[in-house]
Amino acid sequence: MNNIVLMGYRGTGKTAVAEELGEKLNKKIISIDKEIEKKTGSIKDYVEKNGWDAFRDIESQIIENIKTENAIIDCGGGFIEREINIQNLKANGVIIWLKASVPIIKERIKDNEDRPSLTGEQSFTDEIEGVLEKRNPTYKKAADYEIDTDNKSIEEIAGEIIKIIENEN
Repeated sequence: MNNIVLMGYRGTGKTAVAEELGEKLNKKIISIDKEIEKKTGSIKDYVEKNGWDAFRDIESQIIENIKTENAIIDCGGGFIEREINIQNLKANGVIIWLKASVPIIKERIKDNEDRPSLTGEQSFTDEIEGVLEKRNPTYKKAADYEIDTDNKSIEEIAGEIIKIIENEN
């Protein structure tokens, strides 16, 4: 079976849903950010020192080298900024876009200090809105399926994905 690829903005539930799916479906989980951290250490520190382009280069290398089948892949929110990443993940996976509204995202990620600013110059809310406005068309284009995660538990979201996968097969 193909990989289940989870994408979406920060705070939409990708990591928690990946863990739930991995447990329920007894599948290996590949976290792209964790794979990057194995190479770079703290993503925040790496981006501050080397910039986003260097980070995206490592991210693309990791995605290109995923040769696993039948896994859950938890992608960082910005992997879609490079078309080649989408192509590489779609080649052996179904891409599911986890979406959330700006107020929900803001609430979910407000206390997380580990995430580097994506723009460097905007307020927290303006950054979320601006980045989503820029990325949403690409998320929509890349997605095989979309799931709104607002006001849903991790278990409910995972259940929706399991139904999608059962219908795929």
